[in-house]
Amino acid sequence: MPFAHFKVPAGTLTTEDKKKIVERTTDLYAEIYGERARPTTVVLVDEVADGGWGVGGDVLTAALLNGGA
Repeated sequence: MPFAHFKVPAGTLTTEDKKKIVERTTDLYAEIYGERARPTTVVLVDEVADGGWGVGGDVLTAALLNGGA
């Protein structure tokens, strides 16, 4: 069963954006593994709370990701 797990900043994607991620990821797996993979492909879009992740030792916030300080 193909599985994809996306982690995104909370509140940054619309319902339509999430739908696109699920549909396009499923299409990609079906392209790679064949149509037999489509019905068992699992795509998880996980929203991470603001300040709940970091890069290079620095905690990231929505303000920083949007160009603020």
